[in-house]
Amino acid sequence: MESTASDAASLIKLVAGRLLDEVDALLLDIDAAIFEVAPVLAEDPTLAAESRASSRANVLRWLTAMQLRPGEPVSRDAPLETLDLARTLVRRGAELDALVQSYRRGQNVAWRRWMDLAAATIPSRGDLVEVLQVSSALMYEYVDRVLDTVISRMQQERQDLLSGALARRAETIRLLLDGAPISAERAGRQLNYDLTGRHVAAVLWSDPPGEVHGMLEQAAGALSTTACSRPPLTLPAGTRTLWAWLPVRHEPDWRELRDAMAHAAPRVRVVLGPLRDGITGFRRSHVAALAAQRLLAGTPDGDQLTAYHEIEAVALVSQNEERMTEFITSTLGPLCGVDPGHLTLRATLRVYLDEGGNAPRTAERLHTHRNTVLHRVARAETLLGYRVTERRLAVSLALELLHRLGSRALPR
Repeated sequence: MESTASDAASLIKLVAGRLLDEVDALLLDIDAAIFEVAPVLAEDPTLAAESRASSRANVLRWLTAMQLRPGEPVSRDAPLETLDLARTLVRRGAELDALVQSYRRGQNVAWRRWMDLAAATIPSRGDLVEVLQVSSALMYEYVDRVLDTVISRMQQERQDLLSGALARRAETIRLLLDGAPISAERAGRQLNYDLTGRHVAAVLWSDPPGEVHGMLEQAAGALSTTACSRPPLTLPAGTRTLWAWLPVRHEPDWRELRDAMAHAAPRVRVVLGPLRDGITGFRRSHVAALAAQRLLAGTPDGDQLTAYHEIEAVALVSQNEERMTEFITSTLGPLCGVDPGHLTLRATLRVYLDEGGNAPRTAERLHTHRNTVLHRVARAETLLGYRVTERRLAVSLALELLHRLGSRALPR
């Protein structure tokens, strides 16, 4: 029996090692399956990022344990990434079913891949049966334990929220965002915030996710101090996302806000909605900021601070991804290349058109020489097959889409 157990352990170690070699492909399949059964996780960039991080942490923990200690139970504590997802789900008001379904669907995908790889690796039927019996028990035991821990954490988080001021603030804000018949005066007293004035909504997040405890609130405070010298209204929307409203009177100075963000929280990104009035403006500015975050969250090398008016056209055009991609490729043609030379040409041409075709101002913004700008523009026009002045609007929009969305805007 000892020999058989030792053989099974060595085979489990072998299968685990091979699956670790292709773990990225496995995780893509798991994420797709989870988002299909629990679309609430895919609809928000914060939830989607935390769901992916949770899946990766669980899969890597189990496979690594099977490689290092094959056949032995896995650690009982849940990965921190799974606990972060649990807290975010509670703060977003998501139902427990979404989490349970996502775990079971992800487990099924992982188990099918494990069985396929084991069958392709182990020639002996007897050895294969034993490996599947042992590994099945270990996988199901691990998932059940983690799920129990996460559910307990969600229940505790929900209880903490229901008993505190944060819950009352969250409930009032959600009523406002849902368009409930609540007066500005009453809601304003509950929130200690003037809802009759003008607002700029903000969504702040870490992209990619990282340790940002306290940084989001610090960044929101810096924005509000710079824009209006009054404290913002904030609401945590997860462990790495914060919703905020700035009580401003006039259009903010965007350069000052960018400087404030770069100084106060360089690892935090933010999108700002349009300046709007009253309760309706409170809601509409937030909706616009959320739409902008959904657009930009998948492009981690994007600008740290983005105002909605800067990407409003991009947001409208990108709603149909297939048509957007077709528009970009048909407009820019060979200029869509991803090598550094094409990137430089597109960046120069984008600024050149933004400056109205003024080469000296373009050179100043790009910290280069006027002749270099003109040379790059000429090279870009050669690739395009036409002068940019002939299709200025289309070229500008296509370049802006690529600048904001990166490779996501190109054909896969």
